Amino acid sequence: MINVALVGNPNTGKTTVFNALTGSKQYVGNWPGVTIDKKYGFINKDITIVDLPGIYAMDTYSNEEKISRTYLENEDVDVIINVVDATNLERNLYLTTQLMQFNKPILVFLNMMDIVKKRGINLDTKVLEENLGVKILPISAKNKIGLANISEVINKSKEIIPNYNINFKSENEAYRYIDNVIKKASEEKGKSRYIGEEIDKIVLNPILAYPVFLLALFLIFKFTFSWFGQPLADGLDGFVANTFTPFIEGLLVNSSDWFKSLIVDGIVAGVGGVIVFFPIVFSLFIGISFLEDSGYMSRVAFLMDRIMRKIGLSGKAFIPIIMGFGCSAPAIMATRTLESEKDRKMTALLAPLVTCGARLPVYALFASIFFASNQEFVVMGLYLLGIVVAILVGLIFKNTLFKKDEQPFILELPQYKLPSFKGIILNAWDKSKGFIIRAGTLIFAVSIVVWFLTYFNMNGFTDEIDTSFLASLGGFISPIFKPLGFGGWEAGVSILTGLAAKEVIIGTMEIVYGDLAVVLPTMFTAITALSFLVFVSLYTPCFAVIGVMKKEYGTKMMFLSVIYQFVLAWVVAYFFRFIATLITGGVTLIYTLEFLTFLGIVTLGILILVKYFNKEEVREVVQS
Repeated sequence: MINVALVGNPNTGKTTVFNALTGSKQYVGNWPGVTIDKKYGFINKDITIVDLPGIYAMDTYSNEEKISRTYLENEDVDVIINVVDATNLERNLYLTTQLMQFNKPILVFLNMMDIVKKRGINLDTKVLEENLGVKILPISAKNKIGLANISEVINKSKEIIPNYNINFKSENEAYRYIDNVIKKASEEKGKSRYIGEEIDKIVLNPILAYPVFLLALFLIFKFTFSWFGQPLADGLDGFVANTFTPFIEGLLVNSSDWFKSLIVDGIVAGVGGVIVFFPIVFSLFIGISFLEDSGYMSRVAFLMDRIMRKIGLSGKAFIPIIMGFGCSAPAIMATRTLESEKDRKMTALLAPLVTCGARLPVYALFASIFFASNQEFVVMGLYLLGIVVAILVGLIFKNTLFKKDEQPFILELPQYKLPSFKGIILNAWDKSKGFIIRAGTLIFAVSIVVWFLTYFNMNGFTDEIDTSFLASLGGFISPIFKPLGFGGWEAGVSILTGLAAKEVIIGTMEIVYGDLAVVLPTMFTAITALSFLVFVSLYTPCFAVIGVMKKEYGTKMMFLSVIYQFVLAWVVAYFFRFIATLITGGVTLIYTLEFLTFLGIVTLGILILVKYFNKEEVREVVQS
């Protein structure tokens, strides 16, 4: 059996190469002692290939680099395949020279050769081979060019006895050598210029970059709520309300009252009330997928580096936080790639503050009812609120729980490309399919439970839901939310069931309120609706995220996340309600005194927190 290690910088197409070589014959696990994905597969029955984490060098700085070095030093590796971005040889070949220290046969896959040719560059691979002393294979992994007969090439490479004469005393010396080799091997015709350099002058401009980012977000939300997603959702909602529900009612005309209520008021209302928002969720992820696939999202992480450093993190931590737009669970898992334990824990606590896709149906419902003419701005504001609050909380954490030295930030800025329609749709579907799965499983089950609690009491089935089990439970917890403006038991239980999945909030409201477009305006004002949305945007994440937090970081971190997010959401929602009431002229003297008292308590709490956790021994206990 021949064992092959696949090594390369991030964004060189290494994963594409791995998938092309192994097809469906691949497996994923975790590296021993480290929660970073370990991928391995089979090219054929005689060749095993292990996809090592993407790295820039072998300096044993990050977890990924430690894993790669340890694997190459201690495992029985027959051949190293080094995937190199042919459009950026200087940076990529530095890793190649470092791989020579392991004294293994190296096969360099010179990827993205199609782009090199488009730029009018002639690259002589024979000159590169002669100067580096390694076998070089020009390929285009995306187009599956140059990957034929790989088994034969690997077999021949295994028989080569390495004889590397390159031994650099310093990093600068290595880069001087690489630069000289590249000059010998390449000839630029000047046929074309990389347009990405011109784009970067705008999107990375210190003045223009942030307005461009906000414009990109606005266009995504405009596409979601005005041009595509909302119109589809309205059509689906009309079908469910005017066609599907009457059809089901007709089938159940001779059924008992409780069974008819279970199907129509429970399952159809609960699941149907959520599923109509799928076009909105899918549309949002189309926009996000476009930004990701085009290469722009990495620029956003680069832009955020300066801001993230203010809270003690690097721009690399912004990537898991951005992933939270989809779901907080994979966002927390993505913190595995950060270098330090403190970075990982702090980012895991901040990532759930970013609005996930499951909250979007709640935003869409309330925005369409209470802020119909400004839906895009309201929803965009809620998304930005999560980012701003995460930054402010990060500042507090930086001075309490997670005092630390700054880490250097290295981020690959991938090539710009025009995403394919198929790629965007598949990416968006992959991000949003969980919505459909939850609707058919978790939300279905919760809808039945909520219906039972809504239409039953100690005396059995009842139409008086104010006397139901759910009303009793809601009445018990509703005082917590009364200062926020939504103290009815219905809103309280909706927030409670939202812990199962945030979409369930809508399903629960469909069951306990009925026609939401008619009932909600009688239960909420525009101000209390805004307070409700702010609370929903920040409060404790769903059980799935809580479970991931426990698995990744333990019980202490899990409870810290659950408690602090609930308290934070309450405080911010209360603040927004007061400011909105103040602006509209509805603040009384008693309400002002109440708010000032509240503000004083919060300020005192933060000062005590900072003072208490500034004690080194206390921080060490919490961080452990």
